[in-house]
Amino acid sequence: MVVLDVDGVLTDGSIIYGSDETEYKRFHVHDGYGILRSRQKGLLFSIISGKVSKVTSIRARRLEIEDVYQGENDKVAVFQHIKLKYKLDYNQVCFIGDDEFDLPLLRKVGFSAAPADAVERVRKEVAYVAKAEGGRGAVREILDMILHAKELL
Repeated sequence: MVVLDVDGVLTDGSIIYGSDETEYKRFHVHDGYGILRSRQKGLLFSIISGKVSKVTSIRARRLEIEDVYQGENDKVAVFQHIKLKYKLDYNQVCFIGDDEFDLPLLRKVGFSAAPADAVERVRKEVAYVAKAEGGRGAVREILDMILHAKELL
């Protein structure tokens, strides 16, 4: 399973508000295709985000990610539910995060990763730092690496 943070991982971390208070986020098509292709190859996906956003729900639905948890500050506790649901061990999980509040879960999973522009403390602790930045292909890069390692690409 691959667990994803949203802001700073699937997006570049920018949040744009229109004058009508509509929220906008940018997602990269390479990341989206990487997720869809990885799902076809058997990887499971979930999203755990500290922020609640309708835009995140829309993106998750388009990527056919059913396990979406928003407004969650304790990502380890949320992941315990996912872990039980799918009968997973931590070593079967990759978590991609970018900020300090992601560290508790990043420290538990079998493979921790971060975009190139993650905060320094995260970059120092994860197993892999992508060459690409968040929202600019980092997720795709990490997924391709996983699929190559599993000899699925």
